[in-house]
Amino acid sequence: MKHFIIIGPPGAGKGTQAKLIVEKHNLRHISTGDLLRAEIKADTKLGRKIKAIIDDGNLVPDEMVLKMIKSVITKNPHVSGFIFDGFPRTTIQASDFDSHLKSLGMDVNGVISIIISDDIVKDRIHHRAMIEDRKDDMNDEIIQNRIATYHAKTEPLIDYYKNQGKYHEIDGNGTIEEIFTTISTLIERLSK
Repeated sequence: MKHFIIIGPPGAGKGTQAKLIVEKHNLRHISTGDLLRAEIKADTKLGRKIKAIIDDGNLVPDEMVLKMIKSVITKNPHVSGFIFDGFPRTTIQASDFDSHLKSLGMDVNGVISIIISDDIVKDRIHHRAMIEDRKDDMNDEIIQNRIATYHAKTEPLIDYYKNQGKYHEIDGNGTIEEIFTTISTLIERLSK
């Protein structure tokens, strides 16, 4: 079973690329954002906690996210692999996830990092807010907090995965198709 992780700042196009990867490479897309939004929409006790955390522009605690991820993996033993979008976000999540995969006799095959500037992040998030009516994407202070949180919490994953030889950067400034072609070539190489 293959396990690919796609990382990048908010608005980098992780979700868009993950959906294309699923179609071409027969992987199951696991988006922590989608999992979290589903909990919020269901208005569960967990969903209300998550909503309060996200509304403040903060990250959901590691143990909460890892529990949801493990559940999805367990419920999908028939798939050929996964593309994780928005997970792991911290080195603690990455280490716990590595331990979980090793306990199943598996490993992360590769980490795809989409690189864009903070200014482009802001522009893309504002654009997405208008198209998708995502209220968390409309407030400049929350956007700035999400960018700062990404730099502080998620960027350390770069060194974590570089040290394992699994980290691969992709320039996120091209068209959706150009970026997808580059990512597809990388996945094919890492799947051999």
